[in-house]
Parts: sequence; C-alpha cells; structure tokens
Amino acid sequence: MIGRHVRGRSPNQPINPNHWPGARIVSAVAAELIDVRKTFGPTVALDRVSLRAYEGEVHAIIGGNGSGKSTLAKVISGVLVPDSGQVSIFGKTATNPSESKALGIANVYQEVLVADECSVLDNLFLGADGLFATAEPREDRYAKAQRILSDLLGFDLDPNAIVGELPLSIKQWITIARGMLTNPRLLILDESSAALDFEATERLFKKMREMKAKGCAIFIVTHRIAELVRIADRATVLRDGVSVGALSKDEITEENILHLIAGPERERAQAATEPVKRLLDRPVLRADDIRVWPDTAPFDFNLYPGEVVGVTGLDGQGQADFVRALAGVQPLESGSIRLVRDNVAEPIVDLRSARDNGISYVSGDRKKEGIFPNLSIFENMCMSIYREYAAGGIFSFLNRTKLDPIFEHETGQLATKMGDPGNLITSLSGGNQQKVLIARSFAERPRVLILNDPARGIDVGAKLDLYRNLREFAGRGNAVVFLSSEIEEFLDLCNRVLVFRGGVVSSTFEPPFDTHVILNATFGRKPDARLPGEEPHNVVRIERWHPHAEDGRPDARPVRLRPDIPRRIAMNQSGFLLMAPDIPQGSVIPGRFAETSKVSPALEWEGIPDGTRSFALAVTDPDLPAEFNFHRSFAHWLVHDIPGDVRRLPEGASMSSAMPSGSQELNSDFVTFGIPGFGRGYGGPWPPDRAHRYVFTLYALKTRTLNIPRDADLTAFAQAVMPVTIDQTSFTATYGPAKTALPAA
Repeated sequence: MIGRHVRGRSPNQPINPNHWPGARIVSAVAAELIDVRKTFGPTVALDRVSLRAYEGEVHAIIGGNGSGKSTLAKVISGVLVPDSGQVSIFGKTATNPSESKALGIANVYQEVLVADECSVLDNLFLGADGLFATAEPREDRYAKAQRILSDLLGFDLDPNAIVGELPLSIKQWITIARGMLTNPRLLILDESSAALDFEATERLFKKMREMKAKGCAIFIVTHRIAELVRIADRATVLRDGVSVGALSKDEITEENILHLIAGPERERAQAATEPVKRLLDRPVLRADDIRVWPDTAPFDFNLYPGEVVGVTGLDGQGQADFVRALAGVQPLESGSIRLVRDNVAEPIVDLRSARDNGISYVSGDRKKEGIFPNLSIFENMCMSIYREYAAGGIFSFLNRTKLDPIFEHETGQLATKMGDPGNLITSLSGGNQQKVLIARSFAERPRVLILNDPARGIDVGAKLDLYRNLREFAGRGNAVVFLSSEIEEFLDLCNRVLVFRGGVVSSTFEPPFDTHVILNATFGRKPDARLPGEEPHNVVRIERWHPHAEDGRPDARPVRLRPDIPRRIAMNQSGFLLMAPDIPQGSVIPGRFAETSKVSPALEWEGIPDGTRSFALAVTDPDLPAEFNFHRSFAHWLVHDIPGDVRRLPEGASMSSAMPSGSQELNSDFVTFGIPGFGRGYGGPWPPDRAHRYVFTLYALKTRTLNIPRDADLTAFAQAVMPVTIDQTSFTATYGPAKTALPAA
C-alpha cells in the first residue's frame, strides 16, 4: 500500500509539503488547483481535481490513457477554462494563452510544432515579437540560440539552418528550446520527452535542474515512469479524471505509481492469474526453413496451443519482419508457414489465407495500419465481423442485435474508455484507440493472435487488462506471438522469448526470465556482461545460457551499449548505433588514444537508415574551461564523405591509408588554438583541468559528398552536415585530467 495517500489523506485535500519526510521548505506556491472540473459534452475529463505545486520543483502529472493528464496541463496553462473550481497561477488566473504568457507560463507539447520554411532561429523565437518590432537584437538572439541548442543537443547547430531540412528529432528539440528561451516561471512539458533516448533525456533533465535551481516550477506529463523517479519532486496521479494520489519525492517509486494507475481491483485480478503453459505437443503453426532477410541462415519456428511467445530485439533486427510474415502481411524471402487445423497444414502466403485460417494481426502503428479515422468506434471494432453476423440474406444488413453484445463484451474486457460508440474513433485517446483494435482481433475469434508491439503508447492499467485477456485466450487452446519493445512485458506473460539479431533468432529463453540476460542477448553480449553505469550483476545459472545459433552461422559479435538500454528499447528508438570496441559508453578513454597520441580509436556502426549515401563523424569536447573563452564545443576529429557502404574505421585510421577512399578529414581545434604538432585528422583528449566528456557522433547523410573547405571548423562542418542528415547516433566517454601539460601555443 502507499501509506498516507490512500489511508490518511484524500487526494483532494490541500497538501502541506513541510509535513513530508525529507521535503525541503519552499517559500512560494506556483500553482494551486482546487476542485477543478472539466467536461467535454457527456465526457468528464477532470472531476474535482486538486493539486499544489511550488517554485523550484518538478511536479509530475501521471495517469493512464484518457485519465485527464493533458487536459489538466491545458487547464494549468490557460488553454482550457474549467467548468468549475479554482485555478491560481502565482496568485492569478489565466483564461487564455496570452494571459498565461504574461504570467510566465510556457507550454511544450509532444507534437512537433515548427515552421519548416523558417530558420531555427526564427522558430525558436516564434511569438516573441510584437507586430511592428522585435523584442531584442538579432545578434543577442543568435547567441542565446547557440547556447541552448548546444546544451540540449550536445553539439553545435547553426541557428540559420532551415528547419524543414532537419531530422524530426532536432525539430523536437527546437520546440523544447523555444519554451525554455522564454525564461518561464512555470514550464509545462506534456509528453515532450517521448521521442528522446536516454542520453538526450539526461541532457533535458540537466537543463530542467538548472531552471529549477533558479526557481522555475516545472510540470512534466509522461508515460515513462522510470523518468519520474529520477527527476520529479512531487507527483499527482490521475485515474479516470480523478486525483487518486499525491506523492512526495521519497514516495515516487515505480511500485507506488503502478499501484495508483492500475488500481487495486486490477492488481488483484492480475495477481490471481496463472502463467501460461503449453497445452499440446502438436504445433498449431509451423514455419519451416524460413528467411525473413536475404543472405541469412534459414531457421524453423513452431507455435503450440496454450503458448504466448515473446519476440524482441533491437529495432530493425528482423523481428518485425518475422511477425508480419507469420500474419501474412509481408512475404518471406524463402521457406513456408503453415497453420495446422484438423490435422491439415494450410499454407499462409498472404493476409487472405491468414485470415481464412484463423490468424489475426494487431499492429502497434494504429494510425498507419489500424484505425479508420473517418469511421465510428463501433465500426472500427466490428467491421471485420460484419459478414459473420449479417442478416437479410443477400442484402447483408448489419445485425446490431448480435453485434452490440460482442462490442460491449470485447471493449469492456479491455476497460476501454469511450462515450457514444457512434462517435468517431479519433474522439478517443491514443491508448483507447489501440484497445479498440485489440478488441477487434479478439472478436474475430482467431486461433493464433499475432501482436506487433500492441501495447506501445498504452498505460499500465491497459497493459494489465491486455495480459489477462491474452492468458485467457491462450488457456482456451489458442496461441499468441507477442512482439514487444518492452522486455519487462514478457516476465509474467510468456513461456518462451525469442531474441532476433541480424534477421535470425539468435537466442531463445524460457522462464524464469532475467531481463538483464535478455538485454545482453539483444546486443550479442555475454549474459553476465555489465551494462554501462551498472553495479556488477549476478546472473543465476549463467552456465545454462547458450545463444541459439544455426549450423554454420557464428554468434553475433559483441557491441558496445548506449546507456540505460531498457529505456532505449521501451521507446522503440532507431537501431542506428555507433560503437567503439575499446571505449564502452560512459567509460574512460584509454591513454593510447589521448594527449600526445594521434592514434584514432576503432569505431563501428550498424542499423544504417534507408537512403544513406555517406557518413560524417565528429568527436567533440563540450566541457572546455570558461577561461578559454571558446563558446562552442572543442573539435577533436571531424570527418566527412565517408562512403555509405563503410561500417567501421580501424584503430589508427586517421590520416593513414586505412581511411576509406574519398573520406575527408578536417583540422582539429588544436589548430585553432595554435597548438604545435597538430593539423588535419584526429587529436586526442587533452583536458587541462579535470575530467571532460567526449561525444562521438556519426551522421547518416543523404548526399555522397559535402562541399566543405579543408580549413573549415566545427561550425562550418555542422552547417554543411545538419541539412542533409537522415539520422545520427552518438555515445559519450570521459578522460582527464591530463597527465601532461598542453604545449604552449
């Protein structure tokens, strides 16, 4: 149980933060809401919600899909006016965005709201000027833009670059930077970090902590519970539009949050379920000698009645192709898939044959492969069973007498929140739209259910409902293939987990599952390998773990990890990865690559984005001492025109014949400072004062060559690279302080 919140205090009761253990005394209330109610027609979005937030703190708003989180954020910012209740922001009330701006409120939404035709600088200061005059000189804005972009991105970006030519991830950062540049007294981040990986999120958190130290109050709305544990000082938990808990810093734990979001009824139901078990030894689905990618070893797969088989891997390793092929959505490269029914093996070659033989498919990409936005909730759920329940003979009238009970049962099983079933499906939150699609598949009464990351974007309570339904479905003699980007979903659900790597099944696991071992398998590492920043991990029965390899195919090679892999996988990030065999993420750079040495480290990369025609590489130091008076990162290695078919640079490649043909190396900033002995090519870490961070960044470009002068610096390099970047990947290592002094310039 969660102590005081559930037993001792109503969630709507005003909070005295000084009564909480470990809470610091704060002097001013930034926002206070009392009994706020907001409805949209018959739908009650918020019902008597109260909260209090303080200056200099991060206050999280947490809840499931349709719980009212975003509505509450919009009420705080003045975008929505409540039907009743009181809203006080710094002692005043904002009833529209203009008034909220005057109060010092800044809003950042998950949607990427940018003007593609304008420059980065213009986008950062949208809305800051009057009708006939600018608020400050362009030179001042340019300097501010450079500073905040460097802080958030981890590299320098030219503020004059056209936004439409930049990757989506950079556009997301521009919206965040825009809100921060207003120097707000109250900042609202509504799912703004949803598309950020761990390193990017840490940079955002660093900036948030700086703002918090200056007295800014920050509201953060997110599904990513692990983030809240690291950053939030207080949290308000919503369920069905009602505040069900208020948590202080020491009470913000995953266990407490999950309890409040899911509710005790769902927890009891979940605890009462038994793990799934194989019911028969005769498969219900067989895949023989299949290839999902060309030029890979064939493999077999059998699915048995009663099974829930988990499928995972780094994004782009073939697992999605595998489940889509099982469902008939896309063809195999070779091999055959058959569904066994009444002792007859029926071939599965396309969607029609899959559907006719009792295979149903649910995609996690509901907008592209799931919903029909112009149809109602009822139509979206029932359309696939219209023929089965038609009336009127050749006229095929819809039989609502039969369809209505099915609709109510299947949507009720997943606790789908909705108004009138005749409303457009787009009237539902994204998570509830996904529930409708899953309900549609259950309504088809399949023998095999293929789920392609179905829980992406739905809340914890909805996941518990889904898991319960899958167990019941498998317990009736059916079978499930469940692809997920969240390995934790497999722990109490699956009786097998397949790990894909390089287009094949590289490892197979059975209960009890160890997420650490499975994660290491996705990266081709030994089961007891330590993740970056992690304490030594004790793996039970390591000697019994063996990667599954086909005859003649070697095990996947080890790679270096980016930090906090569970969160990276949970976000389903791009598989584009840069690694250094001798420099793990977050480690200390070996001395043979530093100071007087000009030997460049070996680098490898994988998961190349489609359309890549060349690569560019930058190694930079963002921690130069202030006395250097150098207002950008220090460039240690700049390379462009690396051919698009190259996947590695060997150790010592810089300025040698080992560099790929056509590659161009620029001057390091040792040349800028006039340090003797340096020129073009790699210049290793040489921090004079303390340990510095060194950021290795690889850019996948859509052009073969760049027109960059040979004496270009990092700023000119970035100006040429960013507009043609498809994607980028990076890792960070440290070094310092240096053992020897820098030579005099």
